[in-house]
Amino acid sequence: MFLDKATIYIKAGNGGNGKVSFHREKYVPTGGPDGGDGGRGGDIVFVADANMTTLIDFRYRAHYRAQNGENGDGNNCFGANGQSIYIKVPCGTVIRDAETGNVLADMYEDGMQVTVLKGGRGGKGNVRFATPTRRSPSFAQDGVKTVEHKVQLELKTIADIGLVGFPNVGKSTLLSVLTEAKPKIANYHFTTLSPNLGVIKFFDKNYVIADIPGLIEGASEGVGLGHDFLRHVERVRRLIHVVDISGHEGRDPVADYRQIRTELMRYSPSLCELPELVVANKMDLVLDDDGSFAADSGEGAVARFAEAIGKPVFGMSAVIHYGVEDLLKTLAEAVVNLPPPKREEYVPYVYQDEDEDEFDIVRGDDGAYEVVGGFVNMLVRNVTLDDVDSYRYFQRKLRERGVIDALRERGAKEGDLIRIADVEFDFVE
Repeated sequence: MFLDKATIYIKAGNGGNGKVSFHREKYVPTGGPDGGDGGRGGDIVFVADANMTTLIDFRYRAHYRAQNGENGDGNNCFGANGQSIYIKVPCGTVIRDAETGNVLADMYEDGMQVTVLKGGRGGKGNVRFATPTRRSPSFAQDGVKTVEHKVQLELKTIADIGLVGFPNVGKSTLLSVLTEAKPKIANYHFTTLSPNLGVIKFFDKNYVIADIPGLIEGASEGVGLGHDFLRHVERVRRLIHVVDISGHEGRDPVADYRQIRTELMRYSPSLCELPELVVANKMDLVLDDDGSFAADSGEGAVARFAEAIGKPVFGMSAVIHYGVEDLLKTLAEAVVNLPPPKREEYVPYVYQDEDEDEFDIVRGDDGAYEVVGGFVNMLVRNVTLDDVDSYRYFQRKLRERGVIDALRERGAKEGDLIRIADVEFDFVE
């Protein structure tokens, strides 16, 4: 099964908590604090893998969570860092934030690694808070808790050559004779339901060719399969536009050619700027008056078609391998001088950590004034309310950061209920 779009949920590991501990040893009556720091949480890292060609793996697993950092321990032992998760995706996968649509990464080259989420910092142990005037701190810092994010994966096939054209013009057959690929081939429209890749081997050179599912009129607006798979054409370096020159289905090859060019232009004008080789396929079905195949008849049809569109046309018949060797040579010569594949143009979107200076005041359903924001989350990690020194730190920070003044401006009066995280207290002037 081919899958070129997927939505997953990713979460970096939480930081481990710092430890409250005091050195206990015989004949050492005042060992002092020895609580270690918590470990850092694991990261979320995406890795481009050339051996993958589809996002099917993400159909069966949607949640990826890195390991949390371990808590610190006594005797100044630091907690272990959490293990990062390495998520493999096919080359050409574009990773977007599902909420904003901003691009996080374009996994373009094999082996490329991008860290999308960083693990939370570990909390400090109580040994970190010892001072000459506070020799036995009985509080520690919690690790930073991370947030889960929803991201979208979109695969845009990277190939040297892309086959485009109407359904049933022989693109899959052409792919099978040019490469060792074995696509499904049948004499009906939309036999190919997903892009197929193959490798053209010509002497010591290899080229990747992609068979894009048949486009039809209105593909750029979502009609048929084209809207789902036009994105795969964006990465190719050269187009092979395949046309059924025989017209045995009652179609006009000139009209078909112009319609596909129109759909490419409507989807993305840059696609029409790609180098193009027009291939008139199914010459074996262009018959003489007596009903027999003759190369002259096919060549005449190709010449008339080339004159009508005003471009050189390569005539062939993939099913009987007529013209295959000449096409291989033409492609090998053309690909050598092509520019490198086009990368996604974007400014990388980076998930920002909470602003630990920011806070807001809202009214709860019970009328209480609630203080929320990054400042509150930072304060909660650093405060142990049943410790006198820590509680004083809590009160001091509320005054220094302007929380008390902001509550007054919002209308808080003597005796009003104030809620900060899980802490509730009455407002006192």
